[in-house]
Amino acid sequence: MATDEQKEKILTALENVIDPELGIDIVNLGLVYDVDLDEDGLATVNMTLTTMGCPLTDYLSDQINTALKVLPEVDDVDIELVWYPQWTPEMMSRYARISLGIG
Repeated sequence: MATDEQKEKILTALENVIDPELGIDIVNLGLVYDVDLDEDGLATVNMTLTTMGCPLTDYLSDQINTALKVLPEVDDVDIELVWYPQWTPEMMSRYARISLGIG
């Protein structure tokens, strides 16, 4: 189980994963629901997408792997797509809403 410091480090790394359609990172978009790191170096990312069947699934998976594998404590990455709770624009950070003009 990851410490708060490890989770923060993982989330900070995931802020480098930008949704190419919206130009905002997946953390501020509210797509990342939870992260964890086990004692074997497996980072688990529970996340959703803005829509089912999103064409960016493979792209985002590759970017997440790239972002997390630079962390010395991460040896492998497991991305678990979840659909509950369903993503809504209210899940975005204030920064993301302002950047997208949603206020």
